[in-house]
Amino acid sequence: MSKPRIGFIGCGGIANQKHFPGMKQEDVDMVAFCDIIKDRAEKGAKEYGTSDAKVYTDYRELLKDGSIDAVHVLTPNVSHCEISVAALNAGKHVLCEKPMAATTADAEKMVEARDKSGKMLTIGYQYRHNHDNQIVKKIVDDGWLGDIYYVEAIYLRRRGVPTWGVFADKAQQGGGPLIDIGTHALDLALHFTGNYEVDYVVGTSFEKLGRLLKGADMQGQTGFRGTPNVWNADTYEVEDSAFGHIKMKNGMVINLKASWAINMVGQGMSPTIMAGTKGGVDTLDGVRLNHIVAGQQSITMVGEKLPPFIPGFSSGPPQPSIEAQIWVKALKGEGKLAVTAEHAFTITKVLDSIYQSSNTGKAVHF
Repeated sequence: MSKPRIGFIGCGGIANQKHFPGMKQEDVDMVAFCDIIKDRAEKGAKEYGTSDAKVYTDYRELLKDGSIDAVHVLTPNVSHCEISVAALNAGKHVLCEKPMAATTADAEKMVEARDKSGKMLTIGYQYRHNHDNQIVKKIVDDGWLGDIYYVEAIYLRRRGVPTWGVFADKAQQGGGPLIDIGTHALDLALHFTGNYEVDYVVGTSFEKLGRLLKGADMQGQTGFRGTPNVWNADTYEVEDSAFGHIKMKNGMVINLKASWAINMVGQGMSPTIMAGTKGGVDTLDGVRLNHIVAGQQSITMVGEKLPPFIPGFSSGPPQPSIEAQIWVKALKGEGKLAVTAEHAFTITKVLDSIYQSSNTGKAVHF
């Protein structure tokens, strides 16, 4: 296709923060906007759409438009499967926001629909395109670490419960920080190492501070984006922290840590720590390579230290979205997808297994 025609299902926060501005810079026509709140869809069409862009409140009506080549599924987690499967069955390519699905069974349905339709399916794991993470990937690929056997995948917010949208609603989201931000941390660990062969998973999730802290307990406590972080503990339904031990078939271990609220110093933006037989690397503060130079233990800061750019969260002029660029090139037949459905399926299965292990107290073997 020379100029893809794109539709958007879900016009809330992530649509306005990432997808709309990212796609606006690409050679596409943004022709359809759907949201159960009509005003949101109308706002998206007015600000980003073509002059004849259509507005919908029912995604099924949008999918009837045979001129639409691809859709972005930007809805709460639990609805990802239903909408993505319907879009694939309708002959549309699909970019679905992370996580792929709320359960392994739903993720399987999405892969099956992809295979049956012959259309492309990718998932929105944009963190792997950040400057520091691209450097880490090249360090690993160039062999600086040797045989990697230990990884820490981290995304800890000390007080960072999202107080907008439906993040604390388990029926719509399927979980809390594990499925919301832990999914990014796990994606990076698997992406860096190129290892998706899981042996077993052991995990525990905690429902502590999310339901314990109330109004006066949180006064003066700064949360996500530096704003006062006061959430409704009475309606909080998901975990506030979760931890997983992931054993890979080659013996490598990944320890995954995710929280929205925990009494630990926060480590945001998904830093990764890796140890191998030749060296180690971490992204706790820039990219730091520890290795042996002239027989001496040495630490090298690799590359220029740059803040991560997150559309909708970062200041300054809009920057090109690498995720959007890769997606559009794939739609035009000029390149491959960066995130495959198979990769995203493994992430969903691991996260689902951590919840399952927490509930049963047993390891989940793959």
